[in-house]
Amino acid sequence: MKNTLLMMLLMFSVARGQNPLGGLQVGEGLPPGLESMYRAGLQFLAGTQTPQGHWPDQYGQQPGVVGFAVLAFLAGGEDPNFGPFRTPIRRAAEYIVSQQDVNTGYIGNSMYNHAFATLALAELYGHLHEPDVGLPLRRAVDLILHAQEQNPHGAWRYTPISKDADTTVSGGQLVTLFAARNAGLHVPEAAIEKALQYFRETMDPHGGIGYTNNTGGNPTRSAIASLNFSLANDFTSAESRKIFDYLRQNRDASSSYIYYHFYYMAQALFQGDMSEWRVWNAQILRLFEATQQPDGSWNGPRGTTFSTASALLTMALNYRLMPIYER
Repeated sequence: MKNTLLMMLLMFSVARGQNPLGGLQVGEGLPPGLESMYRAGLQFLAGTQTPQGHWPDQYGQQPGVVGFAVLAFLAGGEDPNFGPFRTPIRRAAEYIVSQQDVNTGYIGNSMYNHAFATLALAELYGHLHEPDVGLPLRRAVDLILHAQEQNPHGAWRYTPISKDADTTVSGGQLVTLFAARNAGLHVPEAAIEKALQYFRETMDPHGGIGYTNNTGGNPTRSAIASLNFSLANDFTSAESRKIFDYLRQNRDASSSYIYYHFYYMAQALFQGDMSEWRVWNAQILRLFEATQQPDGSWNGPRGTTFSTASALLTMALNYRLMPIYER
């Protein structure tokens, strides 16, 4: 499916008489149309949230998806204490905390859910520094660290007691550890280094990152790895450069997990090379403009809540407000 996304983007651009290779330059302000798209997406999320704090579609009750929605509000500059979206943010955060096992710290029923729910708590704690968020966050981070300690690969998979590992689950945990550290929690440097070593071991000769070993590399997993190397301030090692070069060459590849792919690709390009990100960002904004539904949502195979929140987070790099989205 390589180049499928690029063809779609070019089609939308040409139809609008736009330059498909344009891009946001630093200091130029927000791209035209971004604010209205983003506000409409947030209005959709706020308007469809249940009183319990989750969302009614199939995936919208998963705490990781609720976490994505919280992140979308925060990344757009919304405040959990003031403003029109205070209640949806607080309600979603309470739902995430309600899904945590207070004895183990585990949130939800998979480490995917745990990672993104914990990431949302970390970013929220950076705003609030409240015990009602801080204590669940500390428990959740401790579970991530404990799961890594007992994993032979120094990484993570589907459950906290898994003895195998994969790069997608591991990438989510590592990004979350960086966010927790940004929020003021202690995260051992050894834990970060062990996880980065796992990504080194799963890199193929071309810089592609495999799923459980160093074969079958693809752009989504490579974006996950590249982002984490960047968050570790490693832009110059041989492994980091090779992974980003692979990503640069496959920037416009598509994916069956398309919104998940957009979410990580945006961050990896933004952290790795602003010129690459500007080109890709201009393309993706045109695609989102063309595919946003009248109610402000986006549709995808993981439901409207996940697709909408992921689309918003992909665009949110333009705001550069959330600490994990800064350079």
